Amino acid sequence: MEPALREHAGTVRELASRWLDSMLSDSAVLATGGDVVCSPTGLWLALAAVATGAEGDTAEELADVVGVAWPEAAPIVTAVARDLAGTESLAVATGVWSRSPVHEAFRASLPDIGFGVLGDPADIDAWVARETGGLIDRISVDFDVLTEIVLVSALALKARWRDEFDAARTVDNWFRAADGSRAQVPTMRRAVPAADVWTITGRDGDVTVVELPCAGEEPALVRFALGPEGAPPASVMTAAWAPRDTGKAYEGEDVEVWLPRFELRSRLDVVLPLIDLGIEAAFTEKADFGAMTDARVRIRQVVQESLIRIAEEGVEAAAVTTIEIAWMSATPDPPQRSVRFDRPFGCAVMDASGYVPLFAGYQATAPEDAPDQGL
Repeated sequence: MEPALREHAGTVRELASRWLDSMLSDSAVLATGGDVVCSPTGLWLALAAVATGAEGDTAEELADVVGVAWPEAAPIVTAVARDLAGTESLAVATGVWSRSPVHEAFRASLPDIGFGVLGDPADIDAWVARETGGLIDRISVDFDVLTEIVLVSALALKARWRDEFDAARTVDNWFRAADGSRAQVPTMRRAVPAADVWTITGRDGDVTVVELPCAGEEPALVRFALGPEGAPPASVMTAAWAPRDTGKAYEGEDVEVWLPRFELRSRLDVVLPLIDLGIEAAFTEKADFGAMTDARVRIRQVVQESLIRIAEEGVEAAAVTTIEIAWMSATPDPPQRSVRFDRPFGCAVMDASGYVPLFAGYQATAPEDAPDQGL
């Protein structure tokens, strides 16, 4: 793994962990029974790109959360994105659209980001659909006359398993949801080497983690985490993206893994969680994005839409993080061993290094069957 990604992997994981509490209490997540999927990496990429255009207290607060800020951080943002793209089948892209030109120095400092004129939202939707391979077809943000700049970060993964599940072995199996209800769901089965199963010990008990690599020389690594009965979702999800060497590996024979086919999709408003993390000036009239534009602007919306699909062939996942930057004239919005995933579980898709959580999810309800992938 290249130095930039390795250096900032811990920052991405810390952002993910700090975001969790507010995410899991989000009304949109509670309305689904606790199901959620997000992209810590997608949020970091979007915030880091914006942070390179920040100055003063705005930059200070962003740096405290994402670890970078000010124009001199631009090469780091570029290097991290390029390192991430080294994970096979992972597409990484960022675009910026503005009503009036941003500073040429800002554009030049981020050579891999595309810049365009903010006009018809359909143009951004088309970009999103293209960069995510159709997994997400539009951004989840509405614009108005106050919108000055829109930054969109997209991550998309379509990858086959290195060792696919045999569809003939998929059976209906009982799944017990977080609320205690039970339902039969299509459940895949296959043997996994004991070396790819380990336990993470936490304050809520041991969490079992199963890692399934995708195909390729530098593949994405998909992890599923199963906690003790009644374990809080946060402790299960953080175990999924904890560094592998912090766990205790299984030994001996292969482990039979029972895993539901599933699909998760979430739309998350990230403004209040970011304010809780200490990013305040960027959302107020104290915002300073002088390294990006001469316009007096502030961040008005930060929204992320994510999805993940798991089936016999492989994994599909995508996340689109949109940051809307607007003029300041509006008020801010506030026997054989087995691991059976037959109760709520966490899931994390890692980059090829196994250190950076690209996507993370929690299945609290009976899984909705993932459609045919056509990978």
